[in-house]
Amino acid sequence: MIKPLPPSKYQAMWVIVMFDLPMRSRDEKRRYAQFRKMLLAEGFAKLQFSVYARYCAGAEIANRYRKKIQNELPPEGQIRVLAFTDVQFGKMEIFEGRLKQPTENAPQQYLLF
Repeated sequence: MIKPLPPSKYQAMWVIVMFDLPMRSRDEKRRYAQFRKMLLAEGFAKLQFSVYARYCAGAEIANRYRKKIQNELPPEGQIRVLAFTDVQFGKMEIFEGRLKQPTENAPQQYLLF
């Protein structure tokens, strides 16, 4: 069996979701939790508070996740979705205090559902 080649760093994408959702009422807190759990169930990983990212093999797959997120939007709050190539994502600089940290790496293998 032929092993498929991994996508090039210019084809592979990272989808970033940033959100501000109100959490004043019990219903708003529930919707916040549901949205966050949906991101985790879809394979997104937490980068920072209310900032999640997911590696995708290409733009077509990234667009599927954008549509999924759009379909799951809570009625209030603000959500932003960005997509970067793996090369662009790798140029991100991360600082903790005054120390520079390495960026996240693409997963070594694909998740199959």
